[in-house]
Amino acid sequence: MNDRFLVVKYMKEFIYSIDKLVINFPRKEFVIKDRILNDSLDILEMIYIANVNNDNNLKCNILAKLSMLDFYIERSYKNGLISEKVCKKKSSEINNISKLIYGWLKWK
Repeated sequence: MNDRFLVVKYMKEFIYSIDKLVINFPRKEFVIKDRILNDSLDILEMIYIANVNNDNNLKCNILAKLSMLDFYIERSYKNGLISEKVCKKKSSEINNISKLIYGWLKWK
């Protein structure tokens, strides 16, 4: 739909890949699974809103949520839910999205 907006494109790809990843989490880890999924969708929603409103505070909130998402991924690795390779890949994707948000924040 709005794939010309690069941040949205990368975030959507991240969400699709994370959906496939967390489906294998055990039932006892439902809290971290829900946090990862919900925060990912919240970030996408906040990106759309920040694009319309051009709100720098909202962009800072997006960065905070991305940091938390990175922590959830790291915690999943520490608990043995994902491999180190997957953890590094997802952290790298989050880092790339963060760089785009920082650039967006400085640009406007």
